[in-house]
Amino acid sequence: MPRPLLIDPKDCADEKWSDPNRGSYRYRQMLSSSVTDSDSFAAGIMAFSAGDQWAVHRHPEAEIYFGLEGEADVEVDGRLYRLKPETLLFIPGGSFHGVPPTPGRFRFFYAFATDRLENISYTFRDEA
Repeated sequence: MPRPLLIDPKDCADEKWSDPNRGSYRYRQMLSSSVTDSDSFAAGIMAFSAGDQWAVHRHPEAEIYFGLEGEADVEVDGRLYRLKPETLLFIPGGSFHGVPPTPGRFRFFYAFATDRLENISYTFRDEA
């Protein structure tokens, strides 16, 4: 049985995801049964520099974004939502969503309703 965890993002690996057709961003995987003694959620922090983006995609799991730094639009099923510090965006499972090119530095906390980040199966809009 998992025990309570207190995790400092500075103690998590700073990783980069990049694809010439689907964008780029940095992230810190803070909670996932693959790296922590946990269950039920996978969570971390995503960071974008000016011009970074994350192509529109979907997955069966619901997800939340909680704004930490900067502001940017997030597209969900064709509608834009402005995410800024201390605002939360709920993304229903199966919804197409993504981050268009960001105007500046932008960071948010994300959480999935699954125990392991690696379990998430992404379908990009250009593949659907």
